[in-house]
Amino acid sequence: MNKLAVAILTALAAASAVAASDGRDDLTEEDRARVAKVTAPTRDFSAPESFETLPAGAGTTRKMINADIFSHPSANLTFEGRQEFLVGNGLFRKDWVSSPSSTQASDGLGPLFNARSCQACHTKDGRGTVPGFDPLERSDTVALLLRLSVPATTDEQRQQLASGHLPFVPEPVYGVQLQNFSVAGLPSEGSLEIEYEPVTVQLNGGETATLMKPTYRIENLGYGPMRKDVQISPRIAQPMIGLGLLEAIHPADILANAAADHGDGISGRPNWTRDRRTGERVLGRFNWKASQPTVEQQSAAAFSNDMGLSTPLFPSHYGECTKAQSACFDMPHGAQPHLGEHEVPAELMDFVTTYSVNLAVPQRRDVDDARVLAGKKLFYEANCVACHVPKYVTRRDAAREEHRFQLIWPYTDMLLHDMGEGLADQVSEDEASGSEWRTPPLWGIGLTRTVNPNATWLHDGRARSLLEAVLWHGGEAQAARDRVVAMTPEERADLIRFLESL
Repeated sequence: MNKLAVAILTALAAASAVAASDGRDDLTEEDRARVAKVTAPTRDFSAPESFETLPAGAGTTRKMINADIFSHPSANLTFEGRQEFLVGNGLFRKDWVSSPSSTQASDGLGPLFNARSCQACHTKDGRGTVPGFDPLERSDTVALLLRLSVPATTDEQRQQLASGHLPFVPEPVYGVQLQNFSVAGLPSEGSLEIEYEPVTVQLNGGETATLMKPTYRIENLGYGPMRKDVQISPRIAQPMIGLGLLEAIHPADILANAAADHGDGISGRPNWTRDRRTGERVLGRFNWKASQPTVEQQSAAAFSNDMGLSTPLFPSHYGECTKAQSACFDMPHGAQPHLGEHEVPAELMDFVTTYSVNLAVPQRRDVDDARVLAGKKLFYEANCVACHVPKYVTRRDAAREEHRFQLIWPYTDMLLHDMGEGLADQVSEDEASGSEWRTPPLWGIGLTRTVNPNATWLHDGRARSLLEAVLWHGGEAQAARDRVVAMTPEERADLIRFLESL
């Protein structure tokens, strides 16, 4: 093993030891020793590690691999939990309709919206689908959302940004997100158009790869012009598996990743965001810029922004309508007094949250295959593990019993990293800059197209293959990306085999 790989493993081991010894207030001394041992990075790539086939610990699903593999409940969920999971599944899949409607428990959609159901974006609980790379075969934009923001222009806005009460300044007419659908009698906000420019990358060994560089524009604006300095950020829907386990990672483990020296100028940092339930500034964990602290809040934000439905955390019945869109507030909403004051009452939100935190991660495949093991070694030697940290033990005092004290293998540090100008969108969100993105978990990535044959990768779905996704890495990941470019064709194939086994 080369000197760089040794330094990488040393840094990972140090981060694991610091988290276990200093920050894990949920562990006994005996627990700390066990956790430090099992989370220490491997130095042996001749055979699989213990429990590597169970990326979600006891919650790992062993169901048959097919298009529904991301839709099973955690294997260690109780009978009562499974019943709640099934109710949540129904709510996650159901189509909402506009008001008034004879189906009073399902109305309230809009007035402006991107999708009629959660499942419309998270295809079979996996990745969303971009409209398409061929201009002649484009579909409507549903799973690819467009975040909108503008620079702060007033002292009040700057103070709100500094205090964390405002993650970014919304576009004054169109708000935080472009809604390309609307209820009858109301214009939609506009449509997203994409053009792709092929970019050729030369690889060692005489190979080439073609990347698709996107350019975005907004057309058919329904409420007048946007501010000329509007900043836009396309975001594709992410996989739903393992979210509860990510929420159960102890903050000390995440902060230890930020404190470690991983080499290559890598300096991941946390995003601190506002918890709408407590009002406190807390560690962000979810969405592309780690600006949501919990699965519940992420889900409630999606109900509000994507479907225009009110919840206890986002109580407006008019979703993302702005003051400039006065006709929105003349539309009927779906809150029913006998069902509660919100269109998605607290009880239904609890069911959706239970479902969302307990979608199981599938069992690993081919862990003892020689080529997969070779690819794993290359993954470590290229320093991919500096950001895609392989494993954790979840906290003993996690909110849900099924998530407690589990050895998990998500391959993420849960931190923000500057990924370079090639992936930058210039939209800041809480403490995340326009070029920073949260390291996405890699578990289940090899089954992406088993679940959704049209799925692609990266925050806006521009990467049509795992290799393309790697080649788009820049900024802090530039050195690791360049090592992949310098690999032989056989080595790159082994690296992809390893990723496909996750």
